[in-house]
Amino acid sequence: MAELDQTWIDIFESKTSDLREGDSWCLEFDKSLDPERPDPGWQKYIRNTSARFRCSKCGRTWPSNQVKVVFHMQLREGRGVVKVRCFRQNCKKCHGAPMEKPQIDSENIDILLENLVKKIRIKCYHEDMGPSERRFEHVEVNNPHEPSHCEACLMGICKQGM
Repeated sequence: MAELDQTWIDIFESKTSDLREGDSWCLEFDKSLDPERPDPGWQKYIRNTSARFRCSKCGRTWPSNQVKVVFHMQLREGRGVVKVRCFRQNCKKCHGAPMEKPQIDSENIDILLENLVKKIRIKCYHEDMGPSERRFEHVEVNNPHEPSHCEACLMGICKQGM
């Protein structure tokens, strides 16, 4: 397991530790998650965050404030599961560049997961949490978002300005 994945899991476990006593929650990464089609009985939650990317072909790096993260969640008989997919981008300078995973800093992972746990409380426990969500920390970006290099845009789920 990648060190970054373990960061997600550690933060998730700390944030879900005070959910209903006796319930257990786990976080799974799923690259095949279809953002708009959760399995029956699952709830979806889509957020935007910022991240950095690094091209594995040329080494170029770039920041983006348009990184989609999709969560599907389900609570059944005291066992909660959250599946997560972070959408990728590819280098605009390299022909045929592969899609690269975002490198999301731990502060924004914390914000994403705090907001996710609020959504779990609303959707799975039917608690009234109010409308407030923590905003992610933006990175300085000097170029516009490039839809033709964004996996989420190519799938039709990236809506700029969210």
